[in-house]
Amino acid sequence: MRGKRIEKILAALQKNNMQGFFVKTGAEAAALAESLLTPGSVVTVGGSVTLRETGIIDILASGRYEYLDRYDPALSQDELKALFRRSFSADSYLCSVNAITESGELYQVDGNGNRVAALLYGPEQVIVVAGRNKIVTDLSGAVHRVKQTAAPANSARLNCNTPCVETGECVSLRKEAHPEMTGGCQNARRICSNYVIMARQQIKDRIKVILVGEDLGY
Repeated sequence: MRGKRIEKILAALQKNNMQGFFVKTGAEAAALAESLLTPGSVVTVGGSVTLRETGIIDILASGRYEYLDRYDPALSQDELKALFRRSFSADSYLCSVNAITESGELYQVDGNGNRVAALLYGPEQVIVVAGRNKIVTDLSGAVHRVKQTAAPANSARLNCNTPCVETGECVSLRKEAHPEMTGGCQNARRICSNYVIMARQQIKDRIKVILVGEDLGY
């Protein structure tokens, strides 16, 4: 069952010029994402646990596409930077998102900035895959979700040694009842550096959002 909340979000995404889908499982999300891709086209991804959990990374690396593989261990730092720049001209860019509001807003927080940059402009098509755990009521809920869930988990995964890894939440939550959106630590490895709210897409259906009825990623 999609439920009224999912229906509300799908309708809001449509109103915001983004195409929304709902599937029950990660496997169904992978199949749907694959159906939206053209064999031989240039595809790439933003850093994402969700894409790996659903098997989408394996599909992209299958040889059926020209895959710009940011995870290739043989890439030097200069080569990785060049790959990020090439990503802006990709036919399809796939990523997840930190939170989706009931008003159909995508809330994305990034460290390096390449992921939010591609979401905003460049690739012909952006496919966002998100588990039900990414759904929040509003932007306030999105901010708190990042500070209490996504940032600590991803910082630990990336061995960032930021304060939130130790405390389980952003330091800004300990200082004030209503922290500013961008409030946080000054750690050199901080991953919460760039904040984007995608409220409306100018190019209709350029962004496609696949909501999944499972918990995926952070």
